[in-house]
Amino acid sequence: MTEGQPHTPQRVEVHRIRRMSGRDPDELHRVATPLELLFDLTFVIGFGIAASEFAHQLAESHVSAGLAAFVFATFSICWAWINFSWFASAYDTDDWVYRLLTMLQMVGVIILALGLPEMYASMAAGGHVENRVMVAGYVVMRIALVAQWLRAAKQDPQRRAACLTYAVVVSVAQIGWIAMIPVSTSIATTFLWAGLLVALELSGPLLAERRMGGTPWHAHHIAERYSLLTIIALGEGVVGTVASLSAVVSAEGWSVAAVLVAVAGTGLTFGMWWLYFLVPQSRVLSVRRDRSFRFGYLHLLVFGSIVATGAGLHAAAYYVEHHSELGAVSTVLSVAIPVGVYIAAVYLLYMSLIRTRIAFNLLLLLLSAAVLVAGVVLVSRGMSMANALLIVMLAPAVSVIGYEARGYRHAEEAIESRLVRHSAGKSPF
Repeated sequence: MTEGQPHTPQRVEVHRIRRMSGRDPDELHRVATPLELLFDLTFVIGFGIAASEFAHQLAESHVSAGLAAFVFATFSICWAWINFSWFASAYDTDDWVYRLLTMLQMVGVIILALGLPEMYASMAAGGHVENRVMVAGYVVMRIALVAQWLRAAKQDPQRRAACLTYAVVVSVAQIGWIAMIPVSTSIATTFLWAGLLVALELSGPLLAERRMGGTPWHAHHIAERYSLLTIIALGEGVVGTVASLSAVVSAEGWSVAAVLVAVAGTGLTFGMWWLYFLVPQSRVLSVRRDRSFRFGYLHLLVFGSIVATGAGLHAAAYYVEHHSELGAVSTVLSVAIPVGVYIAAVYLLYMSLIRTRIAFNLLLLLLSAAVLVAGVVLVSRGMSMANALLIVMLAPAVSVIGYEARGYRHAEEAIESRLVRHSAGKSPF
């Protein structure tokens, strides 16, 4: 503010009930709200428990059961977050009713997270899948979410069909999850039933947005929300690895292996962060809203692989502590595989948004894969586990360096040409 310019006092917020008529999808300067950031913190707990329990299962060599439980857990956590975030992007009124219902959803997330250890243990035991607490958390969350959708349906007649579609699909799916409890007599039965319910869950947004008129979600806001949860997931990997290594250092003192695992964890987190933010998401979503489904659903792989990388780093810390039944090769694979899935998911996200499949992207992807394979091969030939993780750490850096040196030109040209076509009234992709 320059000297002599009148000062505009900040408006005092009063959170009285407001009509839920839908936000402006082209609203300027739309950013994540403090309530959304607070809501995201509950997912720190969920991701942390999911990664920690998976790491325990890996360290005990329950790889298959641990992976099955991890997939079940991470989908549940991520889908709960997605449900809230897309609704909030379209209908956030920030009045006291909205705030209290959001708090109720936060309670549900915490209940869900507290049920994860029992679910992992039951999977490892190979008997009945114990998911009652998880389902209870979802019931709490969805009571609040359905209430929000019904409120939007009543107060936004123009989009009533879409809002009611969401409310109905969420309700039917929740009844299905509750009904799954008594029939979950085995892991196979559970996943068969869960697969049907997941298909129903994923079809809800497709039906509501494409067949029932859609909702007024904000492209830049959605892109920011996904990027923030990505950072939270990456942060959990760092925190969990440091916590695990601190136990090693407290018990045995510093060692070269402990230092190298800490460096590898930090370097991987940084490289994965850099790689994710190379994708120009909001610019594309703003002109091609139909790409939202690919964007949203591919992030299930992005989030899951990030959390799995953190679990692999936890398992590496257990290996250093001599509390793991995994060998050096398996320990490196527990990090290298999710890193590879993450890199592939980011490339799929990039190519699905920009619709470009140039040979340069394929070259970078193959070079990244070669780095991961090299880390695994070298540890199988006698290299220490910690040194091999340093090689795995370089995989995201290959794509980052390639993009910063040359790839950014291809991305900018592709985006600009499509934006020009959009402004001319033509199909941009």
